[in-house]
Amino acid sequence: MGFHMKTTLEIDEQVMRALKAKAAREGSTMSALVERALRTMLEERPATPRELPPLPKWDSGGLLINIDSRAEWYDQLEDDDVRG
Repeated sequence: MGFHMKTTLEIDEQVMRALKAKAAREGSTMSALVERALRTMLEERPATPRELPPLPKWDSGGLLINIDSRAEWYDQLEDDDVRG
């Protein structure tokens, strides 16, 4: 374990109550929770989000019906009921 330093901080009363409650629930100390939060905040993160790979492309063969035509939708549904 490394060197630890004591310090005094002014923390809002509501934040302090929430910190005490969380420490009790987790069976931890307030100091450990504050240190963990500070380490997380101070971690170096990439300045820009990494670039995502392009999405895959494929040929679906086109549409089987005109999706703008309600009549074609109903016809297709009726055909499926007869076949199904």
